[in-house]
Amino acid sequence: MVLKKNILAGKNKIKLFIFCFVTYFFLTNLSISQSNLEGTFTDLKILDKISSKNTLVKLKNGELIIFKDLSIKSLKCKNSEFDDNPEITAYIQVKDLTDDNNDEVFVFNGWMFSSSPSITPFDHPVYDVWLTNCY
Repeated sequence: MVLKKNILAGKNKIKLFIFCFVTYFFLTNLSISQSNLEGTFTDLKILDKISSKNTLVKLKNGELIIFKDLSIKSLKCKNSEFDDNPEITAYIQVKDLTDDNNDEVFVFNGWMFSSSPSITPFDHPVYDVWLTNCY
């Protein structure tokens, strides 16, 4: 009678180690790719319709800036995961500072899209605002 060693336990440990390693690598890669889609800075292009001048404004998400008569705040911005036709979206709040009796009312409060600004248009008699970048 030939005795065989039980080597299945060692093979199962190796398979378990490989499975844990692959799972860890996959979950780490997934979380890194999701964090690369969200940016911390938002670029807006503002057109003054009276003087016909464009101004590029860089916002840090969560901070409020004052641009002439507008109070602008970008809460969140995201890049799309597709490289061939990138879509940039940002949640933006804009108040008009010249209107004293409407301090709590936003001129614009919502998502802005870089590829199609007409979906949620920014409507102001003096300024036009476009989303240009998120990084």
